[in-house]
Amino acid sequence: MRVLVTSSRNTFALDIIRKLGSRGHTIVAADTYGGASGSHSKYLAGHAVTASPRYDTDQFIADVNKIVAEYDIELIIPTFEEAFYLAARAADLPESVTLFAGKFAKLARLHDKASFQRLVEEAAVPIPETVVATDHDSLTAAIARYPRYFARAAFSRGGVALLTNTGPLAGKMTVEECHPTEDQPWLVQPFVDGPMVCTYSTVVNGRVTSQCTYRAPEQWAHSTGIAFLAVDSTDTLDYTQRIIDALDPTFTGQLSFDFVDNDGQLYAIECNPRPTNGVILLEADQLEQALTGENAETFVVEPGVERQISLAVLADAFAEPLKHLPISLHDLTHVKNVGAGWHDSIAMMWSPATLVHGAKLSRGQHEAVLEALGDDIVWNGEPISGMTDEDAALLEDVHEQRV
Repeated sequence: MRVLVTSSRNTFALDIIRKLGSRGHTIVAADTYGGASGSHSKYLAGHAVTASPRYDTDQFIADVNKIVAEYDIELIIPTFEEAFYLAARAADLPESVTLFAGKFAKLARLHDKASFQRLVEEAAVPIPETVVATDHDSLTAAIARYPRYFARAAFSRGGVALLTNTGPLAGKMTVEECHPTEDQPWLVQPFVDGPMVCTYSTVVNGRVTSQCTYRAPEQWAHSTGIAFLAVDSTDTLDYTQRIIDALDPTFTGQLSFDFVDNDGQLYAIECNPRPTNGVILLEADQLEQALTGENAETFVVEPGVERQISLAVLADAFAEPLKHLPISLHDLTHVKNVGAGWHDSIAMMWSPATLVHGAKLSRGQHEAVLEALGDDIVWNGEPISGMTDEDAALLEDVHEQRV
């Protein structure tokens, strides 16, 4: 295959590049800035810089088409929310290329946490009670319903901007800092005790072709995972297939779900219709076959498989040494690093450039580094330049499907 991997700044994008490149496929990487770590892997045939999908969608699509033509690309694998822009403008991509992502309206229904809740109910998958707040008064009333509550924006990611009165993030954000609207609602739920359980799935024509269920024993600032441990996939595989069947039995793409494990009962929390770090736990040959659907049986990552981003684990240990250092030192000597065995040191040398890029953006936008780092590739539910009238109408339907 000749593959374009976009948003190559992501750790899991670099992992996809390495795995497919090591299997003999021709891989090209792209991102909106030249310092993206994945764009410097030795497994690449080339790399390119594109315009921002969010802020200059037309030029972004033109840049992607140029890459497709130059490298005779057959498959585009988006690794972040540029997937929405590519899906909305799929008609403007060459007919010769396949986009490994679902149709725009289906992705939107998964991504909008409010409409996602309705979908999960239809699929008979357990979810916490949910209230959708569209202004300050309804948000205040919603959190007053629950002695312990958990609230977040319908369009959010990476554990950023969470309102709760329970757990390590209690009080980190105030009600006054939240600004729900009809277009940008917030979800309020009772706080569910238990660890977060995450999944990563590849889906081809409505069938789950690979499934990884994992926990993040180590997290950066109680948000994004930096260490990953595979756990049993029995329930999550069933739930994933139910949601796909309810959404679109012909769906093809990547899906990542978050659940809370409440004493053995999983409750669905949200979906990222794109890859997450779970892909790191798949073997290269498994990912290769799963993307094409060649495997008759679903590849399931066995419980106990473990990986970590060692540099991030070390940095987090010294950020809170009394709490994390003993555990982190143990992990650093016993858990395999995501880059181990690839002999791809140049790509890893560019990793700090990604953080520097995020830090520069955060200073200009007064945002957290993780939030700023994704600012030019996120989608928050707004209409997309050049989208078809049909998709625009379907987006309105998605808004109507909120709880």
